[in-house]
Amino acid sequence: MEQNSELVMHLSELRKRLIVVIGCFLAAMCGGLYAAPQILRYLKSQPVAATVEWNVFSFTDGLFVYLRCAFVFAALLTLPVLLYQLWAFVRPGLTEQEAKGTLFYVPASFALFVTGISFAYWVVFPMMLRFMKSMNGTIGAVETYGIGDYFSFLFGVVFPLGAAFEMPLVILFLTRLGILNPARMRTARKYAYVALAVLGSCISPPDFVSHLSVTIPLLLLFEVSAAVAARYYRKRLVAAPN
Repeated sequence: MEQNSELVMHLSELRKRLIVVIGCFLAAMCGGLYAAPQILRYLKSQPVAATVEWNVFSFTDGLFVYLRCAFVFAALLTLPVLLYQLWAFVRPGLTEQEAKGTLFYVPASFALFVTGISFAYWVVFPMMLRFMKSMNGTIGAVETYGIGDYFSFLFGVVFPLGAAFEMPLVILFLTRLGILNPARMRTARKYAYVALAVLGSCISPPDFVSHLSVTIPLLLLFEVSAAVAARYYRKRLVAAPN
């Protein structure tokens, strides 16, 4: 009976926090619907898009892009709220030290994600677009781009890199759980390098400079992640009772 009562309390707490997240998302969505035209005009004015005509091939193309822009805007604004509510939900099961140590994941995760999508938009996406345009020119194709295809391509490049920039927090979290340690990180380094090189080649144009432009930041990110995790591991060993 006591377990059932505790489960009901947890579910009630989860429900309240989900309502907060959904409410924030809906409010942000309203803001996104208002801001979407300005955001789209800003994106169109950037050098990466200035040479690309955004054509529509159906009556609904513009509407879908407008709604997608508002949705992404709302999702980005809601992400910190979602992360905080997740932290607050598990907070009662943490010690005071654990709670303080994990709270920094909320702003850090958001900052890393925004950094990742910024790097993808300003560095990787222009390289991809230039390469695709040059390939189309090589085969003598007439370039007529649909606005829906443009944004599908953009999101397909930007969001995977935004997720990849969460690597430091993921590695630190696994270290906190005891799954990773410096010895395991050193053993896994060569495999991680190969995996990141493959990832960099998959999301960059097939030329050497583009590969390096994407792969080197990913490798540096891995090394920063390993250094942060190793520092935390050493501090935990020092703090552990003998």
